[in-house]
Amino acid sequence: MGFVTIKATCDPQLIDVLIAELFETGFDSFQELDDGFEGSCEQSEFDEEKVKIVFSQFPNVTFEVKEQEKINWNEEWEKNYDPIIVGNRCIVRASFHQSQPNFEYEIIVTPKMSFGTGHHATTYQVLAYQMDLDHKGKKVLDVGTGTGILAIMASKRDANELVASDIDDWCIENSEENFALNNVKDVKLIKGQIDEVIDNDFDIVIANINKNVLLDQMKDYASKTIENGQLILSGFYKEDISDLENEANKFKLHLIHSTTRDNWAMLAFEKRSV
Repeated sequence: MGFVTIKATCDPQLIDVLIAELFETGFDSFQELDDGFEGSCEQSEFDEEKVKIVFSQFPNVTFEVKEQEKINWNEEWEKNYDPIIVGNRCIVRASFHQSQPNFEYEIIVTPKMSFGTGHHATTYQVLAYQMDLDHKGKKVLDVGTGTGILAIMASKRDANELVASDIDDWCIENSEENFALNNVKDVKLIKGQIDEVIDNDFDIVIANINKNVLLDQMKDYASKTIENGQLILSGFYKEDISDLENEANKFKLHLIHSTTRDNWAMLAFEKRSV
């Protein structure tokens, strides 16, 4: 079965709103662009009438929908995929690149439809933060794992227990493949939303998704984070920091670290009752 892609051209201020609306219609993967965004969903999830209703509310927004067969993303990425170096300590490369063991961390990623290769500023910032965060013996949850890259870093940082989740079939398939490439074992991989994750008491929760989903699921992240545990968020612009911080504060999550890169932001919170 193929998939459906949508490309919307709109005011940047409308991107988060439209993504949230389309998420409710079945679209589950998005990428923001300078003049709008692209989204995709399985063909079986596509509802043309619901999509038309969403865009009828925004007369100045233009969009184009295409139905496509699944693409061999391995082949496409091999044409123009270059390794990425994070903080001079970590290299993220594809399996067809030569190994570079001189780096402290080497992560092998074979991208398919999944978001998260280290090239995007959000993934880059989380990886950079993880390299200085104590994972040893910790229980870690990676929500919206994509390629599995952040869970892989947690494993390399000696996390004791790993749970990763995603709503997309291709992300589940891709993360499984990448876990094997990086010799990551005993990770519990869950297809579904955050409420499908039964486990609780995580020392570290990571969610690199988008602003609206993060706001909507903040309570769930907080409930799964132990006292003095950390919640790491990314996938949003720096102008969204205050909205996310205000929402996090409602659930005893206190901002302890933030970074920005190319107008994208990453926030780390600590859960404290006092």
